[in-house]
Amino acid sequence: MKIVFMGTPDFAVETLKKCIDQHEVLAVFTQPDKPKGRGKKMASPPVKIVAEENGIPVYQPLKIKQGDWSEKIKAMNADMIVVVAYGQILDKAILTASKYGAINVHASLLPAYRGAAPINWCIIKGEKETGITTMLMDEGLDTGDMLLKTRVPIDPSMTFGELHDVLAVKGADLLIETLDKWILGEIHPEKQNHDESSYASKIDKSMAEIDFSQSAESIYNLIRGFNPWPVAYTFYEGKRLKIYGAQLTDEATNPHFEKGQIVNLSPNYIDVNTGEGILRITEIQLGSAKRMSVSAFLLGHTMALGDRFIRQED
Repeated sequence: MKIVFMGTPDFAVETLKKCIDQHEVLAVFTQPDKPKGRGKKMASPPVKIVAEENGIPVYQPLKIKQGDWSEKIKAMNADMIVVVAYGQILDKAILTASKYGAINVHASLLPAYRGAAPINWCIIKGEKETGITTMLMDEGLDTGDMLLKTRVPIDPSMTFGELHDVLAVKGADLLIETLDKWILGEIHPEKQNHDESSYASKIDKSMAEIDFSQSAESIYNLIRGFNPWPVAYTFYEGKRLKIYGAQLTDEATNPHFEKGQIVNLSPNYIDVNTGEGILRITEIQLGSAKRMSVSAFLLGHTMALGDRFIRQED
């Protein structure tokens, strides 16, 4: 099958590689290069790097709906457009520019968690299961007819990064299965029930600030959902304290301490009071220091019972 591939981040890389291995990728569309890191050097999207390594033409329109991109794609005579986390809304002219239309690989069990960040939000919301859905694309936001699904359990300790990597591989496999069955007429598209839909908005760094008046479980899920980016954080002694690792405990909120106060110190962890329960913190990064275990941190820093983690506004 001749494919035009549209995708940008790491999540799309596994699917692109599978398409290259098993089909003919005519061209890759991805987002423009962006400045990255402290030096602000221009960096290519992961999908672009893989495409160039395989000698595939790469296009990076700032706005694909502007100009004559639909006509250029149509001239490629592709059988299918495959879209995986591209990052731009496609109009009807582009969606119909190939023989069989456009198929999207989405990292949720649609219609749940439509939008830009389904993996983060399913963890933050405490879901026990997620998956991949392939769908025929329309002009809405993840509203097209569903083709195939695969389900993935979410381990209670799983972080966004870990689930991301699992789903990236599952998505690649499901896309290949979808293409094979679609051509053979073995898939019957299923309409989404829009009444059951939910929205997974784009992640902003400000969303990662911890509110210790929330329950320990909610904070724990926030920490997992924002690891390794943007990383859940609080403030301690005027510095940003990023929290990479935490555990739930069976202990109830301590009425003698305020929310966010340290209620127990161990050589290996810090127990913090929350709105409901005690949260055990095990891995942190204070200010510009290195990320480290709490045990390593406490070797060089002094903390005391009653010390409080605060929000920026406090």
